[in-house]
Amino acid sequence: MAAETFGGNTVVIDLGLDRGEPDEYASPARSTVPRWFAPVLIAVVVLLGSAASAAPPPPALTPVLSVRVGPADPYAMTTTGDLLVQSLGTLASYDLADGQLRWQTGSDAPSYRLRTGSGVVLLRPYAGMARTDPGTTALSLANGSALWRRSGSVVTVAGSPALLAVSSVRSFSGPGRRVQGSVEAVNAATGMTRWHVAVPSTAVLLGVPGTGDLAPRMLLVHDNRTAAVHDFTTGAVLATGQLPPADYGPDNPVVSGGLLLLRHPTLAGRMVSAFDPVTLQHRWTRPAGSAFGVVTCGRFACLTGPDGVRAVDPADGGLVWSRPAWRSVEERDGMVVAFGTPAGDSDPVGIVDPASGDVLVDLRGWRLVPGSGGDHLLVTRIVHAGARTMVAVAAPGDAGPELLSDLPAGTGDCQAAPGRLVCRSTAGELVVWAYQRKG
Repeated sequence: MAAETFGGNTVVIDLGLDRGEPDEYASPARSTVPRWFAPVLIAVVVLLGSAASAAPPPPALTPVLSVRVGPADPYAMTTTGDLLVQSLGTLASYDLADGQLRWQTGSDAPSYRLRTGSGVVLLRPYAGMARTDPGTTALSLANGSALWRRSGSVVTVAGSPALLAVSSVRSFSGPGRRVQGSVEAVNAATGMTRWHVAVPSTAVLLGVPGTGDLAPRMLLVHDNRTAAVHDFTTGAVLATGQLPPADYGPDNPVVSGGLLLLRHPTLAGRMVSAFDPVTLQHRWTRPAGSAFGVVTCGRFACLTGPDGVRAVDPADGGLVWSRPAWRSVEERDGMVVAFGTPAGDSDPVGIVDPASGDVLVDLRGWRLVPGSGGDHLLVTRIVHAGARTMVAVAAPGDAGPELLSDLPAGTGDCQAAPGRLVCRSTAGELVVWAYQRKG
């Protein structure tokens, strides 16, 4: 409302409630909101919604299973994904994939170790100072049922499904390597003897891996230096031959690079001689230097000792490469790892190329986790004066170990399986974790 004065008279003019605003102000024909506002609002809503709904990344180590065990209770992992644990008077099998119990059965006495082969679990109680033979019991790996029991020790042979009953001579290189009395092939289903080979005195027992169409074979090197190759199916002698005088033992001779390699003394010094493992024909002889071991490294054979590591060609014994600073090498899952100490594990140099001796992945400062990771290695590293233990993955092609996580406090004595890490804890548990590479 407005007031005007005309000739002394006051005239009142009513402007109405709209105060003269155009009609379209009350009902605009188009939006008064800026064009950019709606797209921006939608983008913000979508972004907030996706952030709220996205799951956090899974932990690097995911617990799969935890089992109560004693500090000396044995356990073993199989190539078929089983975890076998002997504890508190029982033997149990768990699925490493999901931690589910597959079977459980009573166990009469604790075993020093658990061995598997040809679908059976072999249990041999620790004899200690006892004069009686504890024998060997076989259980079905599928369901834990008892299959058979027989006296003596029954061992497996690397690279072969055979089970052999032997009377072992004590050594530090594993059971069954030096034997006496006789060697008997055991039927895995019944425990009955299929064939036997007499050993007049003692002999070194070796498994010869199969190559091409040739099946695995058994090699016995007797005390009189006579070597005999036997068929695993029938026990028949396939070849015999005389070997040079040597310090025969569980680690001499060895099968490496597809050949039987023997370290032996001569008037000209210590030598390494190669023999065909099928025919026992002599192939070549070369100086051994100070080598105390011969191991397989790729398609070559590596001589290891205080004067370094030397790779030789199995075709003619020619030197391929040498690394004076190394002391040993080890082949794991097709990868060759070099070490700065003879014992290995504690002082790895790195994953190396067996063809050239070049370091592919530097592992200095790390320790190898025993077991098989598949196409990679698991390694650990203690930092901050033992306050933390890191676990990482290493494989050819990596710039260095890929850190996974810290191990929980009080965890150690670990073993690797594909996608799994199994460790003992100071709380008296055996813990299985699942892990996955970040890449």
